[in-house]
Amino acid sequence: MTTIEEKFKKLGTDNAPGQEVRQRVDGPAASTAGAVIPGTPVDFSHGDVNESAFAPTPGSLDAFVHGFEQGGAQAYTEYRGHAEIRERVAGHLAEFTGAAVSADDQLIVTPGTQGALFLAIGATIVPGDKVAIVTPDYFANRKLVEFIGAQVVPIPMDYLGSRDKAGLDLGQLETAFKQGVKTFLFSNPNNPAGVIYAKQEIDAIADLANRYGVTVIVDQLYSRLLYPGREYTHLRATHIDPRQVVTIMGPSKTESLSGFRLGVAFGAEHLIDRMEKLQAIVSLRAPGYCQAVLRTWFEEPEGWMTDRIRKHQAIRDDLLSLLTDARGIEVRTPEAGSYIFPRLPKMRLDLAQFVRTLRLQAGVTVTPGTEFSKDATDSIRLNFSQNHEAAVDAIRRTIQIVERHRMD
Repeated sequence: MTTIEEKFKKLGTDNAPGQEVRQRVDGPAASTAGAVIPGTPVDFSHGDVNESAFAPTPGSLDAFVHGFEQGGAQAYTEYRGHAEIRERVAGHLAEFTGAAVSADDQLIVTPGTQGALFLAIGATIVPGDKVAIVTPDYFANRKLVEFIGAQVVPIPMDYLGSRDKAGLDLGQLETAFKQGVKTFLFSNPNNPAGVIYAKQEIDAIADLANRYGVTVIVDQLYSRLLYPGREYTHLRATHIDPRQVVTIMGPSKTESLSGFRLGVAFGAEHLIDRMEKLQAIVSLRAPGYCQAVLRTWFEEPEGWMTDRIRKHQAIRDDLLSLLTDARGIEVRTPEAGSYIFPRLPKMRLDLAQFVRTLRLQAGVTVTPGTEFSKDATDSIRLNFSQNHEAAVDAIRRTIQIVERHRMD
């Protein structure tokens, strides 16, 4: 039987975005020989929302102030979120995803997409359930499922060995469904690899979910930040039974509104109803004044999103050029979002030591691949939504640290 200490130990926060201060400064990494490489510190564990990188969307502060000025009417909204805001957002989401969204029955505003993920899992899974999760995928998926007491069934994704698709092992997914999995959880675009599922993969997921009665929770946080050349398929717009899918989105990343803690979940009415009941005892509602900022979502100035995508693509391409030229580093070009997930060569340091050494000697903070898959012991995740020049220089320093400690 799992003890309470073991249960919480699995959650681990030391490598979560913004938690780099918890990385120990003693031990093997601190004593590793080598001078500190000078340069501007860069934290690739999360995006830079300062003016020098990617500031929040225009009008977001004004919208927040307006919400504040509305007082109690905005502070104490329905648990699902302000009715007028939900109606507005539902219209945008229906147009974006290609399937209708009922603001009354199929949508809930949550404290960030992380909040939406917790509520969706809590509304779907009970202790002892089998839950299929892609590896690698978002770090909280496995932790939340294990915390609830369900059994994780990993489904591998060969993102490095695939082209024109994510590389999900659909055969293993069907086997998992046959063996009793009733919930499947994945992100599209994938976090951390930045790859998009091909239409054939999404259609296959819909087929399998319908055939075996599996509920699917799909995290589409980065589905607006798409680079040219790939088609994106929304799962909810396929032939999947609408009672079996919940989609999670929000303006935290692409729109740089993470500080407002806003997310949405939309889909199966009975699951949204459960999520409301759970939210009512966890946080009551998404932050009331902050909800007003959703009035700017999907309503950015003309050309704003195109420019944001173009700038991210320029950074992506410069970082990829450096990484692909480096000895022994394997990487796939991200097709969406702001993540790169390179595989490192064999080194004399283990992954935890390398991550600490990189921060201490090069001023570069990254997230270890083991946050996204227990098997990713040779990978790191980089959020390249950063100041362009600083990001490029930080990758050069990262490659220097790799060269110092690689096994030739």
